[in-house]
Amino acid sequence: MSATTDRFVALRRAIVDDDRLGAAQRAATLSELADGWLARVFADVPAAARQGYALVAVGGYGRRELLPGSDLDVLLLVTGRGDPAAVADAVFYPVWDAGLALDHSVRTPGEALSVAGSDLKAALGLIDARHVAGDEELTDELRAGVRDGWRRQAAVRLPELAAMCRSRAASVGELAHLLEPDLVQAYGGLRDTLALRAVTASWIADRPRTAGVDLARQWLLTVRDALHRTTGRRQDRLLFENQDDVAVRLGLPDADLLLRRVAEAGRAIAYASDVTWRDVERTLAGLKRRGRRRPLVRRPLADGVDEYDGEAVLARGADPARDAVLPLRAAAAAAQAGLVPGPRTLARLIAECPPLPEPWPPAALDALVSLLGAGPGTVPVWDALEAAGLVVRWFPEWERIRYRATRTPVHRHTVDRHLVETAVVASRLTRRVARPDLLLLAAVVHDLGKGVPGDHSVAGSPIAASLGQRIGLSEADATTLGRLVRHHLLLPETATRRDPDDPATLATVVEAVRTREFLELLACLTEADATAAGPVAWTPLRSRLVGDLVERTRRALAPDASAAVATSSVPMPVPLAGETALAGEAASAGVCRCPPVGWAPSLEGRVIPTTARADEPPASADGNGARTGSAAGTHPADGDGAWPAAEAMRPVGTGLAVEVAPPDEDGAGLATVTVVAGRGSGVLGVVAGVLALHRLDVRSARAHTAGDAVVQVWQVVARRGEGPDGVRLREDVARALAGHLDLTTRLAARAAEWRGRVIQHARPQVQLLRDVSADATVLEVRAHDEPGLLHRLATALSGAAVDIRSAVVGTLGSEAIDVFYLVDGDTGGPLGERAEQDAVAAARAALGAADADE
Repeated sequence: MSATTDRFVALRRAIVDDDRLGAAQRAATLSELADGWLARVFADVPAAARQGYALVAVGGYGRRELLPGSDLDVLLLVTGRGDPAAVADAVFYPVWDAGLALDHSVRTPGEALSVAGSDLKAALGLIDARHVAGDEELTDELRAGVRDGWRRQAAVRLPELAAMCRSRAASVGELAHLLEPDLVQAYGGLRDTLALRAVTASWIADRPRTAGVDLARQWLLTVRDALHRTTGRRQDRLLFENQDDVAVRLGLPDADLLLRRVAEAGRAIAYASDVTWRDVERTLAGLKRRGRRRPLVRRPLADGVDEYDGEAVLARGADPARDAVLPLRAAAAAAQAGLVPGPRTLARLIAECPPLPEPWPPAALDALVSLLGAGPGTVPVWDALEAAGLVVRWFPEWERIRYRATRTPVHRHTVDRHLVETAVVASRLTRRVARPDLLLLAAVVHDLGKGVPGDHSVAGSPIAASLGQRIGLSEADATTLGRLVRHHLLLPETATRRDPDDPATLATVVEAVRTREFLELLACLTEADATAAGPVAWTPLRSRLVGDLVERTRRALAPDASAAVATSSVPMPVPLAGETALAGEAASAGVCRCPPVGWAPSLEGRVIPTTARADEPPASADGNGARTGSAAGTHPADGDGAWPAAEAMRPVGTGLAVEVAPPDEDGAGLATVTVVAGRGSGVLGVVAGVLALHRLDVRSARAHTAGDAVVQVWQVVARRGEGPDGVRLREDVARALAGHLDLTTRLAARAAEWRGRVIQHARPQVQLLRDVSADATVLEVRAHDEPGLLHRLATALSGAAVDIRSAVVGTLGSEAIDVFYLVDGDTGGPLGERAEQDAVAAARAALGAADADE
């Protein structure tokens, strides 16, 4: 090596080892040192030979971000004169002699621009080109050409860059939630800050103007600098074995705090990236629409929430100051629609919405369940809520486990992301359990105990139970939630560490679970927890061992009322006082002899079949704490023991009467729609379809037969914030009953639009419930709720030559659970085998799911 190179190597080593320098100062100093050295090396080339050449720094070196382990990225620009190979050898060999990694190329300006136009990675590196030595005009020509080409091709290159970022995120993971994060390649890492710079350079969009992103980038560079100095080489993945040493070098007390600060930086960058890429998508879509005269349209998602320009935004008539549930409702609606609330929407919700009362109202709890049940749509919305500070506002317990590392080879995520991922997996298992709401809630709270000392299962149980009561669960349900957390490791630990043939093993599990319903919840929670943890935690062998233990336990548990509930998602018939007398009255009134699921006597002694449903409703809770969806209420709407004016209403003229009571004054916005129509097949489906067509979300509904009339009472809320129009409802119901309004076609278009946004992550389920009713065939349908679902099901079943005697319909979050009592149109008794098959086929066809589970 020459004396110049020897001196460069010595100075470089002194800079790397100087603890007095911060990472930013070290990077700038190393870059300046390299500039001076390469300029001298280039000057040593004979003047005649180097004429028409330029030495250009690109990539990290071009940004003056040389770290101890960084490559030296240089481009030798040539004009075609002289011998490029001789000049390249004279410049590059000293770099190799110095022991530095060199990423180099030799091109004319035209060749460099051509490569930039076809190679995305090359273009990103050339955006940061910086002159080092030689003909500066060549460098200026290159810089201007690269940036001009990048802007001209932005409509093509930015989608390519977005796809590259998504692919990298899918393969590497998200920096904020990895236990051994890659500081450069993980989503939210340094590579994404370069993508943000490239977007800004395109003039299509700009990254959010927040100091947080710049501070986050600087912190990641600092950690990367310390990692290079600790390992003595280029290493960008922060492995467990290096974390303690890096923490010490940075003056931090332990590796956990190091990872938390890395995670916070990664979340800031990832959120800025999310927002920026959505801006890019909207801007490019707007450029395509230009001149087509297709203005953006607001589409209502929920009460006070619209879809507009690819985001969930507040409706024009929304009043956040009077709606504490609005943030949760907006989050749930966005997740179900595959959207994300925008930053401005979240800022308004935080600033204007009052805090939720304790316990939460039922609508808030239902919105939370709907959010957790949205599957893949949950994650980006939850991340946006996290970034805005709403998650910790709702759940202060969350702060203790945010970005918390779990130092085991089984887990691949931090505790907070693991809980969200567990909920995503659990959303695919909800149709295996009687209480999907409890499964989803248990999924997102089962590791909250890791934020406090002691066994996290034991410590987390009272935390979960207390949280459950605060968010509106009944005492019984909150206790069940706590028990699920307490025992969430019972099945895998017992199945893999105990002798399954030892009677004591089975006795331990039976004593802990007590009922089949709890066993099914625990089994699904176990599968979701292990699957989310990683492939090591849920191997085929573990799955088989746990499944065998669950089956043994199920056989050991005596069939009882709780087991019967586990076979169905609706409550069993309530024993009725004076059942014999009521049976006669019911028969004379034209209703069933035995009260089906969900029926109960009113205060006047009548038998009232409760038919409730919502296209996207929250569920309510009965007096026993069992959530029965929107079919929970069985008492008259006015609460004083008498039906509202429905009893006095009588069909006139065309045999149809519709009355609308304005929304309640309690802030829930519920209006009551009472429909009295002549008895006939399809009335339930018609009214449900008309309400869906009017964008009315049904919160609860009841129906009963009075002589030759069917009386239905629906409680609804309008998505656009406007109360239902009784005149229009009556006209549309009359037209539909007369066959002049094609509800199926109208609602199909809306359902198709809904399916185009929502990822249905679990197959619909249709099954016959045996031994539930002695005088009717009971059909249960479980599916992801969507506009017009009840209309399609009721219409299809009516067309299958069966009568729907009654129905118990409800929604838990986004899960529709509809139970129909079907009878033979001629005999009034249960269906025959062929008719049962036809009814099942009709329901499956209505779901549009040839692969629905039967």
